[in-house]
Amino acid sequence: MSAYQNDIKAVAALKEAAGSSWSAINPESVARMRAQNRFKTGLEIAQYTADIMRRDMAEYDADSSLYTQSLGCWHGFIGQQKLISIKKHLKTTNKRYLYLSGWMVAALRSEFGPLPDQSMHEKTAVSDLIEELYTFLRQADSRELDLLFTALDAAREAGDTAKANEIQSQIDNYETHIVPIIADIDAGFGNPEATYLLAKRMIEAGACCIQIENQVSDEKQCGHQDGKVTVPHADFLAKIAAVRYAFLELGIDNGVIVARTDSLGAGLTKQIAVTKEPGDLGDLYNSFLDCEEISEAELGNGDVVIKREGKLLRPKRLPSNLFQFRKGTGEDRCVLDCITSLQNGADLLWIETEKPHVGQIKAMVDRIREVVPNAKLVYNNSPSFNWTLNFRQQVFDQFVAEGKDVSAYDRAKLMSVEYDETELAQIADEKIRTFQRDGSAHAGIFHHLITLPTYHTAALSTDNLAKGYFADQGMLAYVKGVQRQEIRQGIACVRHQNMAGSDIGDNHKEYFAGEAALKASGKDNTMNQFH
Repeated sequence: MSAYQNDIKAVAALKEAAGSSWSAINPESVARMRAQNRFKTGLEIAQYTADIMRRDMAEYDADSSLYTQSLGCWHGFIGQQKLISIKKHLKTTNKRYLYLSGWMVAALRSEFGPLPDQSMHEKTAVSDLIEELYTFLRQADSRELDLLFTALDAAREAGDTAKANEIQSQIDNYETHIVPIIADIDAGFGNPEATYLLAKRMIEAGACCIQIENQVSDEKQCGHQDGKVTVPHADFLAKIAAVRYAFLELGIDNGVIVARTDSLGAGLTKQIAVTKEPGDLGDLYNSFLDCEEISEAELGNGDVVIKREGKLLRPKRLPSNLFQFRKGTGEDRCVLDCITSLQNGADLLWIETEKPHVGQIKAMVDRIREVVPNAKLVYNNSPSFNWTLNFRQQVFDQFVAEGKDVSAYDRAKLMSVEYDETELAQIADEKIRTFQRDGSAHAGIFHHLITLPTYHTAALSTDNLAKGYFADQGMLAYVKGVQRQEIRQGIACVRHQNMAGSDIGDNHKEYFAGEAALKASGKDNTMNQFH
């Protein structure tokens, strides 16, 4: 017997026990409301989605073609529409997640207005967005189930038993819109205690997966900008532990932590690491510093020196009081970051790269897997990359290596539309199309995400509408470019009152007041123009 039928039976028993005072209560209506409110708390969501992620991680370990994907969403409605589209077109949400980008929180959700990605926004804006996303996803469940309940009633009224049974089966086997969110906690917004407190808020809101990076909290930069400053491993590992403690305190024992390293593009550190003996983690971190060997007599006022292998070394210190790493050490630092993070409580890795290149990523992952064989990545398919130019240049270089004639191409100008129909461009586009598949097969990428896609799609669609509407197209710009497409493509939002819950409210009114209910969905409702 399904949960739906069990609820009808249970409420019927309660009604009988309550006697005549519950005469207005319809057990099936209660069962419907319970089905529409499956998840009562954020912690229930966090546990449900943590189980999904752990299952998906195990399946990827067994078969690298079973990778997962997400798109970054900056509003609950955007996340909701993404999941509705996935269910409509692909019939299942399996292995499709949501990503919550700190960049988009800063740019779009701060009370200060748009801010750069430097952890200046209100930290609770992150947990608030998690809660908002799940509120909208739960509403998507409620709306879709409401449509099924309405169809079930219509089939019953028409005496179509076969149709009623088919719809009942859809209700009994309903797949929720609730999916895992990978949530960006930036560099932890302060010391480990601050990280722990915010992680708790995020988990309580529903997050099963928290991504944290090894930059200095008060010097944090966007991963694709210059000026990034990393912290010694001990500092970062303390924050990983703080997030794990938050998961364990709240009972989400299998919560997922993504450890992100920005070391590939970070040339600076704020601190010299504490080291107790040669070869320990602090000593390894300091070994990457850009130093000059000096004698005791060469010591200057206020100099900071390191004694290493019997030598006095003076790290290069900038006017900003930051210390500089040696050039060319980024990849080695990334590998060390990743190994130590996995050995100290992290579950997944994130290596922020400067370009999308499977070979580059694979080279680092192969080194990490020499120590941690099941190491796997969450990878940022970033809009900060010029994907067209990057891949055309990769193909250009491949042509050169193969001895092909490239005289028809200017490598620096391969973004130009004049190359769009060339062999080079077509090969590059195919490499872009298969990038996620190839990265997962060869470079250990378990999860592919695009951090900021819906930021860009909102800008592009708004620009296209404004361009025509405020010029000579007027309403035709909206009708032709938006509404006509919504109708023809079956976009649920064309019936925006229904999407906002109008029909759900009508059905509730009928539960509560029966025939006396004042409903909004009568013959004069203009939504009836859309079928």
